[in-house]
Amino acid sequence: MTDVTRIFDFPRYQLTHYNLEKALITKYDGQWTSISTQEYIDQANAISRGLLRLGIQTNDKIAVISSNNRTEWNVMDIGILQIGAQNTPIYPTISESDYEYILNHSGSIICFVSDEEVLAKINAIKANTKLKAVYTFDDIKGEKSWKEILELGKDESNQHEVEGRMAAVKPNDLATLIYTSGTTGKPKGVMLSHNNLVSNVLDSKKRVPFEYGKSKALSFLPVCHVFERMILYLYQYCGVEIYFAESIEKMSENLQEVKPNVMTAVPRLYEKVYDKIVAKGSELTGIKKKLFFWAIDLGLEYEPYGANGWWYELQLKLARKLIFSKWKEGLGGNLDMMVSGSAALQPRLTRTFAAAEMPIMEGYGLTETSPVISVNDMRNKGFKVGTVGKIIDNVEVKIAEDGEILVKGPNIMLGYFNEPEQTKSVMTGDFFHTGDIGEIDEDGFLKITDRKKEMFKTSGGKYVAPALLENELKQSRFIEQIMVIGEGEKMPAALIQPNFEFIREWIKHKDKDIKLDSDSIENSDVVLARIQEEIDKANEHFGKWEQIKKFELTPDVWSIEGGQLTPTMKMKRKVIKEMYKDLIEKIYRP
Repeated sequence: MTDVTRIFDFPRYQLTHYNLEKALITKYDGQWTSISTQEYIDQANAISRGLLRLGIQTNDKIAVISSNNRTEWNVMDIGILQIGAQNTPIYPTISESDYEYILNHSGSIICFVSDEEVLAKINAIKANTKLKAVYTFDDIKGEKSWKEILELGKDESNQHEVEGRMAAVKPNDLATLIYTSGTTGKPKGVMLSHNNLVSNVLDSKKRVPFEYGKSKALSFLPVCHVFERMILYLYQYCGVEIYFAESIEKMSENLQEVKPNVMTAVPRLYEKVYDKIVAKGSELTGIKKKLFFWAIDLGLEYEPYGANGWWYELQLKLARKLIFSKWKEGLGGNLDMMVSGSAALQPRLTRTFAAAEMPIMEGYGLTETSPVISVNDMRNKGFKVGTVGKIIDNVEVKIAEDGEILVKGPNIMLGYFNEPEQTKSVMTGDFFHTGDIGEIDEDGFLKITDRKKEMFKTSGGKYVAPALLENELKQSRFIEQIMVIGEGEKMPAALIQPNFEFIREWIKHKDKDIKLDSDSIENSDVVLARIQEEIDKANEHFGKWEQIKKFELTPDVWSIEGGQLTPTMKMKRKVIKEMYKDLIEKIYRP
């Protein structure tokens, strides 16, 4: 086959062009276990036949919830889609009440879950939903296993029915409902068609320099996130072997075992990788330490395409040989490219990893845009630090009068499920309102400057763009998370979650002991003074009205579990404000 017009065409395209021996690879009981392209298709067909025997109809919704990426998720996805049903992936980390809301709102009738933890959450609310059955990927005693569906589909006598259903699926038919993790309000079900995702894969592939049929990828981002899901389809289309990482804790180990050529992640993970490397460098002594930090300083000055001149390039060549090659080795040795999405990537990471010959290609998109709108590409001068790259083919971007980014193209969602008014509110004709403020420079690179909804006015009537301040300050190793506040107040201020791990190391390496007040970092005068230095340095880049005048440190780590972050690691501003209202009072009404 040559044309891919529906999502389930991807594995068949792969079979025709690459026929991989190892298409999908997951670790079970310490062993990497792979299935070939042919086995992938065979298992998906068995799932389809089994689901038909269970009475699944066209347009039925089936929920899939997995704590980690794995072969089963992808087999289920194709098995569901090729009989005209819809896959509703759900984030594993959300609350039971959100599970209940999504399952009811989508009308899901069957649910597949990965493990006991997710199962416990589903069992707690199952009675309040329309679920007829719950199946598990892990073998759990007394529970229905997904293998029962495979078994049910072993008999191939109804394969003609599967083929009939496949033939009836049109490119513009609904393929999936993806519930956005929204920083405010109830999740919205974004309706994406087969063509939304397929067109995005085909229009993005030109920006990704794979060795077709030979590359290896490590998949880590949750596959319920549209970015990773589209990337997995892209890997399949390009004949890339897909290894599923076990967890964030096993990331380093998996990189060493798999030695991938490419991986995708959110900026937070790249920050953690960078901080770990720097922490190791800090433990060096003498000339080795000097060389390490010389290389980092050089990396922070990096500009692509030799823009810094021959002397810089000569030094960079030396730094790559002496220092950066070891970074690459530590990440498996073959990582030629990383992709970043979901939030703003700090320019220091873009520069340093590119200097280390592991460039991070930052892109931009939303669930509603399937997701890619633009992406950087090292080739053909398509890479610029501080931007999210050039717009991909067949997608049109225009900047509205108020600076908002509007997008039109085959990747724009069908709408929000059962929410016609909300759909109407984000569309002007064929153009989707992203809610982001940005600009396109003279070379055609898109730059995001803020979230429209997050901009605020101080009581003096001055506009403040918090994302600009936050991105500047997150470059500090002392600051893990920061949220700029000040709507209707006389001045901007900030709530800061310190980087506890780094600060403890920093204290340990100081020449003299620093006594922490009652062992709490957030109350230490020394720490507060050091973070004030970081604030002062950052403030120099901003006008007087937008500078941060006061800040408070929070005593705990902001996390998904703690409720401060969404599953894609974005800040829940409303929740954070509520959580730390006593600190906000302290800032503005001491």
